[in-house]
Formats: sequence, C-alpha cells, structure tokens
Amino acid sequence: MFKKAIVRTPGKSMVNGISTAGIGIPDHQLALRQHASYIEALKACGLEVTVLPADEAFPDSTFVEDVALLTKECAIITNPGADSRRGETAAMKKILQNFYTNIEEVHEPGRVEAGDIMMVGEHFYIGLSERTNQQGAAQIIGFLQKYGMSGSVVTLEEVLHLKTGIAYLEKNNLLACGEFLAKPEFQKFNILEIDNNESYAANCIWVNGTVIMPQGYPKARKTIANAGYPIIEVDVSEYKKLDGGISCLSLRF
Repeated sequence: MFKKAIVRTPGKSMVNGISTAGIGIPDHQLALRQHASYIEALKACGLEVTVLPADEAFPDSTFVEDVALLTKECAIITNPGADSRRGETAAMKKILQNFYTNIEEVHEPGRVEAGDIMMVGEHFYIGLSERTNQQGAAQIIGFLQKYGMSGSVVTLEEVLHLKTGIAYLEKNNLLACGEFLAKPEFQKFNILEIDNNESYAANCIWVNGTVIMPQGYPKARKTIANAGYPIIEVDVSEYKKLDGGISCLSLRF
C-alpha cells in the first residue's frame, strides 16, 4: 500500500520538452488542469500528495518518476539518460531527504531513468533502453541487494521506457502490449493484453487497489475492469505529446 506521492507542477517551458510523439506542442494551461485532476485521482486513492513548484529550467521536470526510484528501504537518485534532465536530480535529492534516511545515487558511467524500472514486490525489473544502460542497471541492482531486495534486466527493442508498455497491477496481473507479450521473464504472470492501437494505455498505475489510467482507451478500460479493478480515468493528452504517461507524473511510496 502507498501512503504518499510527490508530483511537480509543469512549467511553461514544457513546450520545449523532449518529444518523439509528433502529435503537437502541449497546451500549458490545459496541462495544468490535467495535472490538477491527476493529483485529485491520487488523493482519491488515499495518498498524501506533495506538490512541488514548476522548475522552468527543466522542461521535462514534471515527469518526476524518472529521477528517483523509491522503495520501502531506500530512495535511489538516478542519473537520467537524457542529458537535458540530469540537473533535475539535485532538487529531488533535497526533497527526498525529508522522507528517507537511506538515499543512494547512480553515478557515471551508469545512466538510469526510473521509467525503466517496474516493482513487483521485492523484485525490480530494469529495462535496458536508450535512457538506461547496463552500468546503471548494475548499480541499481547493487543498491537493491544492499537493502535485501533484488533486480534483473529486461532488454527493450521497441519502446522508450519499460513502463511505456507494461504495468504491474498486483495480484500477479501484468498489463502488457507489444514486445512484452512474449518476453520469457513475464510468462509467470497473468498477462492482460492491451491492443497495439491502444498501447498508450499500457502505462497506468495501481494505487491501493485502484487503477489510474489514461482517458479515452475503451478496450483497455474493459480489460482492466474485467480483471476486477476499480478505475479512475485521467486525461493526460498534453503529456502524451512529450512521450509521458500516467506513471511518469508521480513518485509513489
């Protein structure tokens, strides 16, 4: 069960964020309204939400998930693979000192963005991507083992981050699409398949029994509902324009 979440208000500079989506420039005012709805969804799931102010120096800084991995025993500050995001970690470390005694940090040559890391109990799957390399994954696994947890790597071929195409919904249920449907390491789970034409909906979050998912994906919603989960839909269209999804917008712990 999660008790808290950290989010960061999107700045006006988000229009300069990293994007490969090719679906337009985000509308900042609409993004602010969507962010407020996202916060309300987290609160509806019982979380106490810390809202950080916008940081105009870093256009992608609203995607707080990438700069830290939060576990029950420690916080791990990452070293983002995108050079423009590396400066985001210093501010996050200061914030996390209010919540964690044990804080570790990934250092060069390791690169990690926590959008590539999926928690399943005490084990963490780490995607090797353009943003997360083997050296970074090895450091993460070392930190996890230090605190009695474990990790393993998953090679990515088609998506930006591991959690772009996969989400663990507890109860051994794994939401997945595309390349993840056939990955050997995930065959032990009950796979809830998401159609390729609704692949964006594969990025969602389980929060204390409820699934928060992006609005506008009826097939995915039906799949999740049929598995027995209450659902909250949130419109995140402006974040999709920056390759971001539901999980990217918060740190949950």
